[in-house]
Amino acid sequence: MYIAPQQQKSSLRNDVEKAMQQYFANLGDESVTDLYQLVLHEIEGPLLEAALRHCASNQSKASIMLGLNRGTLRKKLKQHGLL
Repeated sequence: MYIAPQQQKSSLRNDVEKAMQQYFANLGDESVTDLYQLVLHEIEGPLLEAALRHCASNQSKASIMLGLNRGTLRKKLKQHGLL
């Protein structure tokens, strides 16, 4: 299993924290449900795109990098309109 260098890990974590703070600040008095699923869906698409770009669109390599079965990757790519 690959573990990101501490600097990258904390940077990604900090970016997510900042994005969530901004989301809540802009939310105002609106109520929100299913926030967990919303965040996962919003993050998953760009993550898949970045992995594919890094792997020169090689789905087999991208699936290994992501720790996903190739079939699962293809399913997720379809869900996000990336195929």
